[in-house]
Amino acid sequence: MENFDRKSHWDNIYTTKDLENCSWYQPDPVTSLELIERSGVSKSAKIIDIGGGDSYLADRLLEKGYTDITVLDISEVALFRAKERLEDQSGKVKWIVGDATQYTLTEKYDLWHDRAAFHFLTDLNDVNSYAATAKKALRDGGILVVGTFSENGPKKCSGIKIEQYSQEDLSNAFPDGFKRIGCINVDHLTPFNTTQNFTFCSFRKGV
Repeated sequence: MENFDRKSHWDNIYTTKDLENCSWYQPDPVTSLELIERSGVSKSAKIIDIGGGDSYLADRLLEKGYTDITVLDISEVALFRAKERLEDQSGKVKWIVGDATQYTLTEKYDLWHDRAAFHFLTDLNDVNSYAATAKKALRDGGILVVGTFSENGPKKCSGIKIEQYSQEDLSNAFPDGFKRIGCINVDHLTPFNTTQNFTFCSFRKGV
């Protein structure tokens, strides 16, 4: 997005809205957890959640016994809220304030997860930078799980346009070095009793 300050936008969202009043709120991120568990990564695998903000995925992964979790989000406010909620457990998670299209990750991960961050990238350069970052950050054989609004989902979220993805479109967004494992479509019920249709795809790097 040209001339759009993503960081300021999301810091403002997280400053002015409670999590329970955000459309993406999920106290139990069932689909993400199922895809992570289905991937076969071990409980000690290095998992990074992109755009995780103050979502409950890190909480639920800790509850399930995963021990190496990183959350990257552009909003420091969102990460602060997550750390406050987790209290003493927050020290078990690595927190990174950064933009996935620009941030240089220094570790290699076994699984990269993203629910509802990638579809905010509407500029092709950002899309390509994101894909390149994911490829570089994942070890060979690592798993990439990405969830976006489908072609039947919303066209905007939090006041800004998003990019809708069919299963084929999302697969085509990661053509270099990734092999598709599978894709599904699921409905998310928002706190406002509206339904958002998502496309989730899983890929394996270097196979």
